[in-house]
Amino acid sequence: LMAVLDRGNAQRTVASTAMNSESSRSHLVLLIKIVSVNKSSKEVLRGKILICDLAGSERLKKSAVSEDMQKEAIEINKSLTALGDVIEGLTKGAKCIPYRNHKLTQ
Repeated sequence: LMAVLDRGNAQRTVASTAMNSESSRSHLVLLIKIVSVNKSSKEVLRGKILICDLAGSERLKKSAVSEDMQKEAIEINKSLTALGDVIEGLTKGAKCIPYRNHKLTQ
């Protein structure tokens, strides 16, 4: 488990902005599947833990970032909006959930 966490942390991207000295510029989604077997009864229990660290949404004017980082911030904001649309669709019981609108939600 630690090797997987180290690998993910090594691929994490951060950058300094006027609003945050270590602004996360990438998303991290970690799904841990757990299987527990009772030794005496042989009963199997399964569970999942989902850990999600999303890049921060920042206002372009307040963050005072360069042109390249502005494009990156726009893409981060688009992905967070897409995720919000999916969550809203799920919570409201929508007939059509927009999973395919962004790579983050596919």
